[in-house]
Amino acid sequence: MCLAIPAKITKIKGMVAEVDLGGNTKEINITLTPEAKVGDYVLLHAGFAIQVIDEEAAEEIFEAWEEAYAALQE
Repeated sequence: MCLAIPAKITKIKGMVAEVDLGGNTKEINITLTPEAKVGDYVLLHAGFAIQVIDEEAAEEIFEAWEEAYAALQE
């Protein structure tokens, strides 16, 4: 199973972006999403941003993850 997770871009230098990933900072490659800019949310898979998404979509994904995590704790 392959999963992509949302991350918010905080810095960009060339084709490398720094993202906030649940409070952690990670460098990712944005070659596949050259339109991405600081403040955008992207779907991150295997170190690559594969799609720019809006904040609403990112929040929906975060909520779904929280619900799944809570269900696993029961």
